[in-house]
Amino acid sequence: MIHIETPRLRLRDWEDGDTDPFYSINSDPKVMEHFPSRLSTEESANLQKRIIEEMSEYGYLLYAVDLKETGQFIGFIGFHHATFPADFTPCIEIGWRLSPKAWGRGLATEGATACLTYGFNELGFTDVYSFTACTNQPSIRVMERLNFAFEKTFQHPNIAASHRLSEHVLYSTNVVRWTRT
Repeated sequence: MIHIETPRLRLRDWEDGDTDPFYSINSDPKVMEHFPSRLSTEESANLQKRIIEEMSEYGYLLYAVDLKETGQFIGFIGFHHATFPADFTPCIEIGWRLSPKAWGRGLATEGATACLTYGFNELGFTDVYSFTACTNQPSIRVMERLNFAFEKTFQHPNIAASHRLSEHVLYSTNVVRWTRT
């Protein structure tokens, strides 16, 4: 089922044929530079399974994304129910992970904009958060293009404090702020 369409993207439910290209994205060193490690085949399949389960549990998910022009799967954009221990969780997180072939074209911003409109208008969200490692400047730029407000930096509790990626930035928006943009 297609949930959201933009001029260039289809955000849809996951399909069996997404497993191999999703693994390619999750094992790519460029894509995973700002994550603690690349994912194995099994870890990638388990992540895909957990993403799909969120749809039945919460009514939203990190949607599989295709380029409309080619039908090619390029990654995910959408919502995740974040529950790690922090003063802002549980919360609705918006996130994206795209193939390097899709980078530099504004696709993450285009897809996330459509997701946020859908989330606030159709799903009734009041607040949405986004966070990433402080080193992940491309994702931080997307958050800023989306007019998210910088909240703070924090130590991600699931990453060892000594790890180079443990310090994260937290950004957020809400329905009032979003409807003004």
